[in-house]
Amino acid sequence: MRQTGCAAGWCQRVKGWLGTLLVGGALGLVATLALAQGPSWEDGLKGGAPDRYTVVKGDTLWDISGRFLQHPWQWPEVWQVNPQIENPHLIYPGDVVYLYDCNGRPCLGLERGQGMVRLSPEVRTTPHREAIEPIPLDAVRHFLQQHRVVDDAEALDELAYVIAGDDGRLVSGGGDRFYARGRVEGGGRFGIYRVGEHYVDSASGESLGLELESVGQARRLRQEDEIAVLEVTSSNQEVRNDDIVLPLEDRQLVTEFLPRAPDREVEGRILAVPGGVRFIGRLQVVALDRGRRDGLKAGHVLMVEQRGELVDDPRTGEALRLPGEDAGLVMVFRPYEKMSYGLVMQASRTLSVGDRIHSPQRLLDTALR
Repeated sequence: MRQTGCAAGWCQRVKGWLGTLLVGGALGLVATLALAQGPSWEDGLKGGAPDRYTVVKGDTLWDISGRFLQHPWQWPEVWQVNPQIENPHLIYPGDVVYLYDCNGRPCLGLERGQGMVRLSPEVRTTPHREAIEPIPLDAVRHFLQQHRVVDDAEALDELAYVIAGDDGRLVSGGGDRFYARGRVEGGGRFGIYRVGEHYVDSASGESLGLELESVGQARRLRQEDEIAVLEVTSSNQEVRNDDIVLPLEDRQLVTEFLPRAPDREVEGRILAVPGGVRFIGRLQVVALDRGRRDGLKAGHVLMVEQRGELVDDPRTGEALRLPGEDAGLVMVFRPYEKMSYGLVMQASRTLSVGDRIHSPQRLLDTALR
C-alpha cells in the first residue's frame, strides 16, 4: 500500500519524484514539485515498482533508481538539487528507500534506523567508502588506467619514443633503463604507451583520435640533446622500441556522474570496442564518434539503435536494410575533443560496432506528458 502524506518542507522542493545524485554518489532526496510537468503515478513509474526497497551492498544508484523508474537516466531531468544543502546524505547499505504520495505525485523517502531522514547539512559519520556508488565504476577505473587518446594523430611524430634498452636489450621491464628520442621535459612520472587503434569518422574520413594503450611508467634520469635516459618504475607489458613516452594523464575518475540527456541533439555511431570484441553487452566500454565539440560531457546518456538487418526484396531481389530498433543505453564517462569513451548501461539486444547513437530526449518528453 502506498504511503501517503508529505513531510513538511518536502513538497515545496520536489520537482519530480526522486532525489539527486551528488558528490561521491550521493542521492539527495529533495526537489521542487512541478505539477504541470512532473510524472504521475501512471507515467514514468516502473511497472511493479516496490513500495519499499532495502539497499544492499553491491547496489548502485542506477540500480536503485531502475527499481522505481522506467528510465533511470532521467534523474537530473526530473530532480532539482536543493540549493540549501551543500552535502546531502549518502545512501548506505541497510537504508530503506520508499514510495509515498506527495500531493498526487510519487515521491521517495529515505529511512535510516527507526526514523525518517530529513535532509539537512549535518555531517554523517559513516565512512564514505561504504556509500553506494552511482554506477558500476570498477570497469571504468580499470579502463582509464590502461587507455588514453591523442586527439591529433599527426602529433605522434613529435612525441618522444623508445629507441633502445640498456645494454642493447630489445625489451625492458621494471627497474631497467632505456633510451627515448625526443624531449622528455620535467620531473615526475611518465607514461609508456603503445599505439592502438586509429579512430576515423566512417562518413567523412576525418581522424578523430589515436588510442594509446598503457605499457608502464617511468622516471626521467637525464636528457642529453635529443636523447632521454629513463628508468622503468612499473610495467604491465614489456617496453619495446617505438613505444611512446608522455607525461601521465590525469586519470582521476569523475564520480559525480549525473546521468542526463545531452543539452542538444547528438547523433553518431559506435566506433569500436577496445579489446577487439565484436559483440557488445552491458558494462562494456565502447568508443563513440562524438566528443566535446559535439556537446558531450561526462554523464551524458545516449540511446543505442541496433542497425536493422539486410534483407532481399522477394520481388526485385534488391538488398534492403530494415529500420533500426533502440536496444541499449550508453553513458559517456570520458569525452575527448572529437570522440568519447562510454559505458554500456543497458542492452536489451546484442549491440555492435556501427550501431547508431542518439539523444534520448524524446523518451523523456513521452514520460513527462
